[in-house]
Amino acid sequence: MENTEAESDILRSVHALLRELDGHHPAFQNERGMLRWTLHKKTDRNPGNSTILAKILVKELERAERGDYRHYIIPLLHTLMYTLIKAPCFSDDLYERIYDFCKKLLTLPKPYCTIGLDYAFRLKTERMAPGVLYQRMVISEQSLRSDPYPYQEKVFIFADPDLLSKAVCNALVTDTKAAQMYQSPRSCMCYVIMHAMKVALDDDCDIYNLQRILQDKPTEEIEHFFRQVVTAVECTGNEISADRSQHVERLKKVYDVVLSSSEAGDTSPEGLQDIPLPSPNISFHLWTDEDQLWKELVLFVRPLSQTCEQDCLSQELDNFEIQDIVTGCECCEQTRFSVLSTDSGIERDLPPVGEELPPHCSAEVEHSRLQRKGGIKKKASPLETMAYLQASCNGPGVKHFGKMHAKSGSNMESMSPLQRLHTARIVVLGDDRILGRLAQAFHSLRKRETRRVFLTPRLNLQFYYVPVVEGQQSTWPTEEHTMPSQIDLCEVAGYLGRADPWYENNINTLCHMIPKLATMPSSPSKHLVTNTFIIDVMSYYIRMGIQPVCFQVYSVKIFFSDTAQEPAEDVFVTELSVKVQDYNPTRDLVLARKKTMLEGPGADIAAKYRKVLLSSRGKELGVSLRSTGLVMKAIPPDEAEDLVCLNVYITEVIKTSNLSGRSFSFMTNKIRMHSIEVSSMDQKTFTLCLDKDFRRTYRNVVSVEVSPCLEPSYCLQKTRTMQFSMHGSEDVGLAKYMPKSLLLPINTFAGIIQ
Repeated sequence: MENTEAESDILRSVHALLRELDGHHPAFQNERGMLRWTLHKKTDRNPGNSTILAKILVKELERAERGDYRHYIIPLLHTLMYTLIKAPCFSDDLYERIYDFCKKLLTLPKPYCTIGLDYAFRLKTERMAPGVLYQRMVISEQSLRSDPYPYQEKVFIFADPDLLSKAVCNALVTDTKAAQMYQSPRSCMCYVIMHAMKVALDDDCDIYNLQRILQDKPTEEIEHFFRQVVTAVECTGNEISADRSQHVERLKKVYDVVLSSSEAGDTSPEGLQDIPLPSPNISFHLWTDEDQLWKELVLFVRPLSQTCEQDCLSQELDNFEIQDIVTGCECCEQTRFSVLSTDSGIERDLPPVGEELPPHCSAEVEHSRLQRKGGIKKKASPLETMAYLQASCNGPGVKHFGKMHAKSGSNMESMSPLQRLHTARIVVLGDDRILGRLAQAFHSLRKRETRRVFLTPRLNLQFYYVPVVEGQQSTWPTEEHTMPSQIDLCEVAGYLGRADPWYENNINTLCHMIPKLATMPSSPSKHLVTNTFIIDVMSYYIRMGIQPVCFQVYSVKIFFSDTAQEPAEDVFVTELSVKVQDYNPTRDLVLARKKTMLEGPGADIAAKYRKVLLSSRGKELGVSLRSTGLVMKAIPPDEAEDLVCLNVYITEVIKTSNLSGRSFSFMTNKIRMHSIEVSSMDQKTFTLCLDKDFRRTYRNVVSVEVSPCLEPSYCLQKTRTMQFSMHGSEDVGLAKYMPKSLLLPINTFAGIIQ
């Protein structure tokens, strides 16, 4: 009877989830976005419901595939896989049905085939080594030391204190700390041990007594059992033809040792015991420094020692461009001499023992086998540097590296690039303005990596976006800025929600919910919801959001009326707005007003642009007109439109003459283009604003050039190639295999569903 009631309750929740995907929002708007979270909380409270939920989700997936309800597939599949990772055990028949369904997705277009292939591979690994997905997730997210699986992950949440109130920031800090208060490395290792035992041994595992015994064990013994369990599971997961019985036998030996080391306890209670999935390792940062993102990534990849961190942090980061960061305390204890070492550091590269050496070198070579001299690292060759940079670009436009080896004339196979053991997941909170800051930081990071490669071969970088808005700003802050009249601060979130309905239901609902929860009066129920809901939803997004949507970053070159002032260069990712200043203060105000009455408002501008045609080819055009301003939007209003395209809205002043005199009207022209140059034909200047952020405003502008921002590593290789190439601007050599444009990838659950 209890199973029947639980099944009916879960079935109703799943159907409510599907109705929400169809656009039929729940009667209580407060429940919008909480249905998925509520569903998984039911399985957390009663792990026995996991199998019931999995069977229902598989049936709904098969029904959606037969009825061609494709918009159900990805949300249901993500929900199913998340349940599978957290659940202690599933039957082989259920695994087989899920695996067969994932294989069917390979016949569908992207993103279905991409997600189906990824999940089919995970399921195959999980069936060979039960519990390996849970184990790897906990080890990497908690940065537990493990030789068989040495990967580490960290979540960095960045919030702009100028965009979010102090109450919201404090609430997020409190929630982050509360979620990790009981997540010590010791407890996480216990979770891994218990989960592996339960999944492998099933009914033969007394999880209640195992948990009790582990709690009484010292940390050294828990670490020992943890290493044994991880080695056993990874050994099975890495075998080509793994034998499951051997896997069970390995874990059974560890299990018997653990239980035999303590006296038997009371009888275990009936039912499955909950083995929680800890929240990821999350750090919250107020984004106040322009280089803050890069500095945090450097410290994550190569952390300084605790004893010298405070004294050496700023010095090491400032000197990073000219030398490597020194780990440990040697940076505080000894002087670093600038000696170029000719020794590779590999013992086999030394001359053979039988080879005669000069008398003054023999003692030095013998000593070098035991101790290296202090020296700076020899700079990598341009080819190796470009290979590292090319490997970091996984977005559209990347070409394979295969044919380049034969053309380069060097042995690329001998170069062993560093393995990326670190993954940084960057979550930005705010509106379109913080995405503009992210684009700036990403562009700066890529330029820095082009000059000196450090993070690229070591770090996998993932970006996530959670929209948060406190009160919609509809107009510009001063009367001087009257164009445009309306500002949509969540264009990117709206686009991602239209492209991915699961992102709309789970993430876009946080836009106004986070400020609302942060400002709620303190109460026990409030803390219960806040401390779990926000972090749980973000954790789900970080874990399951693996499909990026790549936004083109645009470069801007700005020229000022003062010829002595150097042109400025900047980037934007959402919008650039240009407004003609009302008058030139250097001229007489009365004369300026009279001229405005005759010629009309605005200024005469000239625009040269590369128009986008239906064939996706560009056509160079030019136009001269009188305008009060223009807006360049990089985010298309429809998800089916090309993202690598600018929609430019120019407000044109139309002069008309009638019996009552001369009058003026306004007309907005829309042009789709790749690049544009706008300049003032009279002495009037522009006011320019990037990404709707009034902190990034430029005044007294006479000309502006906008074009897709090029990948800095491509520009460097292009410059090097053109010095020796006779092909002009044609890409040759390594430049042919590198992405040209700089794209900002924002992870979602499905990418763009056509």
